[in-house]
This record gives sequence, C-alpha cells and structure tokens, in this order.
Amino acid sequence: MKQNKIYKLYKDLRKKHGKPQDQWQLWCRRPKTKAEREEVMVGAILTQQANWKNVDLAMDNLKKARKAKISAICALGKKDIQELAALIRPSGFYQQKANYLFYFAKFICEKNKIANYFSVQPLEKLRKEFLSLKGIGPETADSILLYALDKPIFVIDEYTRRLAKRYRLAYNMDYAYLQKLFESKLKKDYRLYQDFHALIVIEGKNFKK
Repeated sequence: MKQNKIYKLYKDLRKKHGKPQDQWQLWCRRPKTKAEREEVMVGAILTQQANWKNVDLAMDNLKKARKAKISAICALGKKDIQELAALIRPSGFYQQKANYLFYFAKFICEKNKIANYFSVQPLEKLRKEFLSLKGIGPETADSILLYALDKPIFVIDEYTRRLAKRYRLAYNMDYAYLQKLFESKLKKDYRLYQDFHALIVIEGKNFKK
C-alpha cells in the first residue's frame, strides 16, 4: 500500500524497536492459546491506571493461587470477592477491579456456553457488549478485542494521543476520531494493529522530551 504518514510511522517504529518485546511478547503472540487469551483479558482490566510491573505482580498472585483462568475468577468472585481483591491488590484500585473482573469473567463464562461465540460474532456487537459491562471503557474493550480476540480494531490510549500530537497527525484527540483516523490509513489487519499499538507504547515510554 502507498505509505501515508501514519503507515510510515509504523515502519519507522518497527525499524527502530524491532518486534515488540517484554510484556508485549504475550499480547502480540500469534496464535495464542486459550489460557494466553484469558491472561490478556485479565491483564487489560488490571492495567487500568497501573504500570506493567504491578500488573505482573497481580497476575503472579492469581497464577500462584490458581485463579488466573476466567472460570476460576468467576467462581472466586461468587464465593469471596474480597479474596479476589486481595490477590490483585498490587494493581491498585483493587476493590473496584475485583468487581470489574468478576462481572467480566461472568459474562465470558456465560458466552462460552455458546459454541464459537467470540469467533463468529461481529466486532461491533462484541464491542457494544463489552462496553455495557461495569468498568469496561473503550480502551479496555478495544484492547481485549484486538489482543485477546484478534479483532481488527485500533486501540487509542494516552501514548497514541501523544504520538498524534508530536507528529501533528491530528488536532482532535477524541477517542473515536483518532481511532477512525488510524484505521483509515492502515490495512485492516489485527496483526498490524497489534504490533503498531505496542510499538507506540514502547516509543512513548522511551521518548525523551
């Protein structure tokens, strides 16, 4: 495809940073196992207002307690939401996130009873369903859709906004506007979206003003 400014940025970031590494190795892994997809889902919720180091600590707690699977989180949330909150404490806002995780896990468990539900449903329908859940906003919903379910939707976060400002890609920093902008300039490919967004975050964390 013709290299527009946004696609050229992707190529430049890929040349500069290579394939996304560290915490992004799991999120950009293709294909993923069911357990890996579920870990990304949980991580997308835990990472709200938290850094990766603390999210990793919370994930380690869940794994050690054998509560990292969606079904286990659902069961634990029904039995003792405070135990779930204690396990994810390192991620911050743990009382709220315990509820968010429980309601999300409950939704996933219910839909998993329908064969191939997440692979056959239209992206727009899944996004609407995710956004109806407590504690799931556009960034979290789109992260789950893109990284856990391989749906071609571009994630907009603060790093993406900073990049847009830095390179004067847009003056409107509205979520929906930026998402439409990036998607209109890129091939509709979840693999490209995964790698590009990951590289934007890596660049943002390394960029020195």
